Amino acid sequence: MSDEFRKNLMGPEPTLLPAETEVYQHLALGQEALDLVAKYPTSSLLWAILAEEAWADGRTIDSYAYSRVGYHRGLDSLRRNGWRGVGPIPWEHEPNRGFLRALYSLGRASAAIGEPEEPERIEKFLNDSDPTAKAAIEG
Repeated sequence: MSDEFRKNLMGPEPTLLPAETEVYQHLALGQEALDLVAKYPTSSLLWAILAEEAWADGRTIDSYAYSRVGYHRGLDSLRRNGWRGVGPIPWEHEPNRGFLRALYSLGRASAAIGEPEEPERIEKFLNDSDPTAKAAIEG
């Protein structure tokens, strides 16, 4: 039996997004996500931060909108990096965290606005991506 055959039985390899080095540097220097997102609009991390800030301020609709953009930008990045709609997206790989945070925020905000099926679908997607992600985000 070939190694390729065994690999396929185990499922897809984890998707590891590339680091957003410039974004991390700007954030480490104290720059605000709102000031950076126009320069780095594909960054799920920046959209997730905006969603979390809006949520903390009680701006549920803004949080929903920011997280929706972060989610879709993340899907685009995942696909560019080999993801085919299934498979692990590990929280332990720091560059994946922006997408996972946006996904979590989208589930929370969609539940708050009463979307009937979205929160359940997102909870499953988050758990399928990495069963430890939700606890890490909430912790």
